[in-house]
Amino acid sequence: MIDVYIDGLVGPVNPGGVGTIGIVIYKNGEKIYQKGSVVGEGPAMSNNRAEYEALGEALRWLLDEGLAKEQILVRSDSRLLVNQMQNKWKVGGGLFVVAYKKARKLVEQFASLSFQWIPRGENEEADLLTKEAYEEYVDWRALR
Repeated sequence: MIDVYIDGLVGPVNPGGVGTIGIVIYKNGEKIYQKGSVVGEGPAMSNNRAEYEALGEALRWLLDEGLAKEQILVRSDSRLLVNQMQNKWKVGGGLFVVAYKKARKLVEQFASLSFQWIPRGENEEADLLTKEAYEEYVDWRALR
């Protein structure tokens, strides 16, 4: 069983700020991957887009590692992402649509992939990675 925790953040303003992602992946209870990074900045960046960028990045990593046949549960504190990926909510428009479509194509390559909404308090590791990536980027820009 693989548990994937994802999160996205945009600051200091949403939309239009700096987008960061956090990903933590466990296999049978053991952490096998984690990542926090910047995924974009400017008017095309939104919190929802950052969430979908995190999903896409996690799915690409799983594919690269040859884990597409495993049973995978993606956990996110984004109701929008989880409900859209479960086909409970429609996708209209928004800054995230391109990232959503890419994630949809990636999902098709997995044998057993499901989604679960979790409260923010249960997503602390991924949330912390988004914040650390944001703070590192802001500090780096201040030094330039």
